[in-house]
Amino acid sequence: MTAAAELARYASALRHETLPAPVIARARQCVIDTVGASLFGARLPWGRMAAGFADHHAGSGCSRVIGTAVRSNAPHAALANGVLAHAFELDSLRKPGAGVHPGATLLPPALALAEELHADGKALLTAFVAGCEVMFRIGLASRHSSETLGFHAPGLTGPYGAAVAAGHLLGLDARQMCNALGIAGSLGGGLLAFVKADNGAMVKRLHMGRAAEAGVLAARLARDGFEGPDTVLDGRFGFLEVYCRDGDPALFTRGLGQVYETLSICFKRYGCHITAHTPVQSLLALRNEAQFDGDAVVALTIEAGDKVLSHHGNREPTDIAGAQYSVPFCAALALYFDPTDPAVFSEPAIRDTRVRALAGRIVLAPFHDDAGGRSAWATRVIVELKDGRRFERLADDFKGTPASPLTDDELSAKFLRMAGAFPQAQHLLDQLYSLEQIDDCSALCLSVPV
Repeated sequence: MTAAAELARYASALRHETLPAPVIARARQCVIDTVGASLFGARLPWGRMAAGFADHHAGSGCSRVIGTAVRSNAPHAALANGVLAHAFELDSLRKPGAGVHPGATLLPPALALAEELHADGKALLTAFVAGCEVMFRIGLASRHSSETLGFHAPGLTGPYGAAVAAGHLLGLDARQMCNALGIAGSLGGGLLAFVKADNGAMVKRLHMGRAAEAGVLAARLARDGFEGPDTVLDGRFGFLEVYCRDGDPALFTRGLGQVYETLSICFKRYGCHITAHTPVQSLLALRNEAQFDGDAVVALTIEAGDKVLSHHGNREPTDIAGAQYSVPFCAALALYFDPTDPAVFSEPAIRDTRVRALAGRIVLAPFHDDAGGRSAWATRVIVELKDGRRFERLADDFKGTPASPLTDDELSAKFLRMAGAFPQAQHLLDQLYSLEQIDDCSALCLSVPV
């Protein structure tokens, strides 16, 4: 049995009543976090562009674009909501990293079809978990090596997870689900060209939307009999061979049905790339404990993994997405502003002479893991101040990971901060916490009243 066939058999048979309560709870948290991120994204220029595209192609669709008045067909709603969810680096990931964004790639296709089919909240959560269990394993099997080749990994892993989430809601059997995975393999994409350019970083937001849209397309075609290769993951010219430099096919199905990958979802507190979270958290803590800001810093060194040095070292970003992707910029920002407020990642901050000057002086150096076993996100910050004080802090974890989870109160505070002035924010939050009692997902208060 190929990896795709085995994953498809597992996913198609998954049922809500068999899922452990902690798995459902983590999936529900991810849904809440993703809806909040989408509400923030709906207010941004690129979010409005994506919603406008869905509106233009709405037809007679009933799937909503979160935080707007737009109702569209399921593929275009999934596309727009994927862009909104990833619109400001606020959405969820896996810890340790595996090149996956569960919220932005799984919820949009599942929600679009749940609304269209009038499915209940249990069906939505189960489809989300099914997609997560498959997509995370595909990411793990890649050993996160796609990005060394210049691909944006979630654009490659996302269509598979999205196809499973959409296919579960459509009731695909194992054969149809395997075909959906086979089709999804031809729908992935996303280049990291924006990392090395001085423009165009907005395109990063589109990679999640396209993955979400691809999932709906793949699942619907498979339902109608369209076929895809069952060797799409582990066969000749399949995902692992084409997109990955250092893959491990054993990881496609390891622990399937016994180990729930959904529990490894982690959440962000800052509106920046995940590689900046440990240094930002360390610097923010030092700033608060020792009472200093960026003006007091003589020298700042950040020891980090190879990916930070190769992909996230731009000291002079020219747009918001580029700034959020830059570890030096985010570190400098954290010594002048409150990074828990998404609004501080802004054009004025990019032009702030203090932030730019400090970012330009930050030294990035290789992280030496003397203890062994550190994650790829581990960093060490070394700060020297004008008054002679010196601080050093190592961080391998941050608030929001499985080892240091957000409380419900912290998650709610983040949701309401992201929701901003959305008129139904508190009511929607209450609905999402009670998602398993929702009989029809179209009853969720996701849209602006008209």
